[in-house]
Parts: sequence; C-alpha cells; structure tokens
Amino acid sequence: MATKTADRVRPTYFPQLAAERLDIALCRASAAVARAADAHAGAEGLGVGQHLVLQMLDAVGPCSQQTLSEELRIDRSVMVSVCDDLEREGLVRRERNPHDRRSYAVTITDPGRRRLAQAQASIPAFLEDTFQPLTSDERDQLSTLLGKLLGIGA
Repeated sequence: MATKTADRVRPTYFPQLAAERLDIALCRASAAVARAADAHAGAEGLGVGQHLVLQMLDAVGPCSQQTLSEELRIDRSVMVSVCDDLEREGLVRRERNPHDRRSYAVTITDPGRRRLAQAQASIPAFLEDTFQPLTSDERDQLSTLLGKLLGIGA
C-alpha cells in the first residue's frame, strides 16, 4: 500500500517564489556562491576572510583591524580571529599604529604576499566555474547591479 507521501508529486514552488521575491532569490544565490567560495578556500588552505584581509593589506598597506572590518564587511569579533590566525601563521604582523598609539596596524608580511599570490592564482578558474551559467556580458551586468545594491556603483 502506497503512502500519501509517496503518491505526491514533488513540488516545484521555488522557481515561482524566486520570480516573485527577488530578495529570496538573491539570498539563495548568495548562499550558494558563499558555500562554493568556502569550499574553494578550504581546498586552498586559506579562508575567504583571510584571503580578503591579505588582499586588502597588499593593495592599500597597513590598516587597523577596525578599518579591515569595516571595508571588508566582516564582523569585528570575526576579524580578531582572522587576524589572530594570519599572525600565528606569520602572514601578517600587528604593530602599534604610528598615527594612533591606541590601535594596532596590521601589515602583510613577505610570506603573506607569497601565500596571497598562490591563492590568487586559483581565483580565475574558481570564478569561471562558479559563474559559468552567465555570459561575460551577464557577469558584467551582475557586477554593475550588485554594485548599485551595495551603494558602490559608479
């Protein structure tokens, strides 16, 4: 005897929901990309947050943890552990900020630059794989639209 559950057709409600609720669609897409980024970062041995911190320090120079937290949109308490881990691995160092002796400046080290270069080498293939359903023009359009939503569009 078949149960009622076995007789049911699997619902396909999500496509309708995603079409009606752009916020839900964006949240789900973001979560899927975040999972892919975390898996990629795990395979590379450098967490997403760690990678972003090294990338920013390499691009702009020494920063306070507060500046890193604000610019990278990483919670302050998480930023402390990210910097602790990077410092423990010798990829960054913390020194008194010469402009504000109450704070510390986080600086990328030479091993940190080498580790960043290794991690950066795999990013293009990761992005290609993750966003392969989109054409190059659609990726550019997505980037522009996300910039607008984040208030950073030109």
